[in-house]
Amino acid sequence: MHSHSTTEFPWYAVQVRTRFEAAVAQSLNGKGLEVKAPTYPISRRWKDRTVSGTAPLFPGYIFCRMDVLKRLPVLTTPFVLGVVGVGRTPVPLSEDEIRFIDSAIASGLVVRPHPYVREGEPVKIAGGVLDGIEGIVLRVKNSWRLVVSIQLLQRSVAVELDSGAVAPVRAVHTCTNRVRAN
Repeated sequence: MHSHSTTEFPWYAVQVRTRFEAAVAQSLNGKGLEVKAPTYPISRRWKDRTVSGTAPLFPGYIFCRMDVLKRLPVLTTPFVLGVVGVGRTPVPLSEDEIRFIDSAIASGLVVRPHPYVREGEPVKIAGGVLDGIEGIVLRVKNSWRLVVSIQLLQRSVAVELDSGAVAPVRAVHTCTNRVRAN
């Protein structure tokens, strides 16, 4: 695994023992694997002070790019519970979902875990650092959030955004079809 780039392999979700996401990511990285363990900033109030830190965006999961046929080094890593899939067959994550997580974190916008969303109007971001990303928009108090779901994990991530930057997916596809037809 050390001798060649792993970018030719898909991303998989690896279930790990909760609170050990960073340790597992570091261990797998040390084995030459490309790993993502996305986090978000948190603040905790104690009686006498506030402590800042980070928390996993997907508690109990990390993402690893790997050759699924050679997954034994992953499975034998301490605190790894398994590779997420259907039955005993690992299922790769969508490259679009991984790209969204990377874009959301790099955007500087507020990114937080969000309950998994199944319903709602799908939208597509038009412009900015999240251009082209599709998700579902929800209004929370006085702000708008784009919720993108990782189907395999049944988890979602929400990013605060400007409501003017979104367009309904149907409208985007309809306009594209009209342009091609003319």
